[in-house]
Amino acid sequence: MYQSLKEIQKLSGHTDQVWCVSWSPSGTLLASCGGDKTIRIWGKEGDSWVCKSVLTDAHTRTIRAVAWSPCGQYLAAASFDATTSVWSRKSGEFECLATLEGHENEVKCVGWACTGNLLATCARDKSVWIWEVTADEEFECASVLSTHTQDVKYVKWHPTSELLASCSYDDTVRLYREASDDWESCAMLKGHSSTVWSVDFDKDGHRLVSAGADASLKIWQEYEPGNTEGVSTPDNISVWKCVCTLGGHHERPVYSVSWCALSGRIATASGDDSLCVYQEMPAEDAKNAPKFDIAVRQRGAHSEDVNCVSWNPVEEGLLASCSDDGSIKVWQVQKE
Repeated sequence: MYQSLKEIQKLSGHTDQVWCVSWSPSGTLLASCGGDKTIRIWGKEGDSWVCKSVLTDAHTRTIRAVAWSPCGQYLAAASFDATTSVWSRKSGEFECLATLEGHENEVKCVGWACTGNLLATCARDKSVWIWEVTADEEFECASVLSTHTQDVKYVKWHPTSELLASCSYDDTVRLYREASDDWESCAMLKGHSSTVWSVDFDKDGHRLVSAGADASLKIWQEYEPGNTEGVSTPDNISVWKCVCTLGGHHERPVYSVSWCALSGRIATASGDDSLCVYQEMPAEDAKNAPKFDIAVRQRGAHSEDVNCVSWNPVEEGLLASCSDDGSIKVWQVQKE
């Protein structure tokens, strides 16, 4: 079935490029951040999205990424000033709860584990930090992981377990898990020919999609110990293999990828100013050789690079994007 994207609303307010958009777990709030060093919180009033709050003064440089905690009561923000701020809205208003320091330079991304007890950050200093959240809302560094050889662009937690993925300028994806009271890299995924900008897990966490500067997507399948395919799993640890590559739809780097837990669609944002949506198709061997078709290509989605794309977690087909052009857009997938 042919699909298209309908622009629902363009949100203006940031005075510089917008780097990231992130939906709250309830899908009722959208956080955005950018080069103007502010975080904006958007909510719906009637049929329109409006700016509910502007969070300022926590950072002295660009805010690169924002991420909500699973409970929706906390928001973390990663900044080029080498710090990560954590905001609480338990009182009804957003208050800066903590500032996490330790990275040597620009923090590129931040993410919460599904339990809400762990936070991960990554930076240009080539490291990934894992922070434990204590009962009294303090944050302690649990591990510093230095397995990447270049700038680490993005971190993403598994949807149901404490498994972390990161991707880097070194063209690889790394997976980490806790073992013997410390964290370790348990897999390195090689396949992209240049920088890997973004990763996301599917609903169940048995597949991972990666997006690269080589303008391609790669789908990685987890093979657990004892798998029926006979894939060897040394040390009794899951192995991840690339089972599908999607290319030819973007002309420039793919900066962001989002895998919808509701529909299974994959959305991408690119430096070619466009958005793409991919739909999985029936396949004889969907696990080992899945097939994805392009469902939508929205050329000129923004007037400049599209930096981030994110599916609403509750309302199927609702999508947010943001761009170097300073705008945020809310889209709806239309079936025609």
